[in-house]
Amino acid sequence: MYLVSAYFDKETNKKLHGYIKAIAKETGNTFMTENKVPPHMTISAIEAKNIEVLAPKFETLKGKIWTGKIKIVSMGQLLPYVFYATPVLNQYLEELSGEVYNAFSGIDETRISKYYQPHSWLPHITLGKTLTPEQMVAAFDVMQKQFAPMEATIVELGLAKVNPHEDYARIVL
Repeated sequence: MYLVSAYFDKETNKKLHGYIKAIAKETGNTFMTENKVPPHMTISAIEAKNIEVLAPKFETLKGKIWTGKIKIVSMGQLLPYVFYATPVLNQYLEELSGEVYNAFSGIDETRISKYYQPHSWLPHITLGKTLTPEQMVAAFDVMQKQFAPMEATIVELGLAKVNPHEDYARIVL
């Protein structure tokens, strides 16, 4: 599995990383910190045999995408075990999702997850993963005390493999 993800400006990155660390401390679940998963928002998840088939398509995104502002306004969960921050789905995110989908769709021997296709994508920024029900409650508790809505700027797009997270390439927007 490979991900195309958006990365944030330094201030947003610092805040989100602080939330990840606070959740890890409060819950005892260190999946995100141990695996060094950076704050990011996945735009596409692609099943492929190797990264070499994806790399040329990733490069075609240069010049087609740009920095953009988003508003991160809420917290939520993907049951049974993911806690996340969520942005408002604005025109910028819709266009970004569409450009990424168009770049990678139609590659032989690949499959884009149905959860990351235009008009069926829930933008989210994972802050805790593999949480038990009790840890999920603890994550909500700590975030109710710390979270505040924020504006963020997407400044990079990356191509990475998962488990463990490993960056392959990034495009500075």
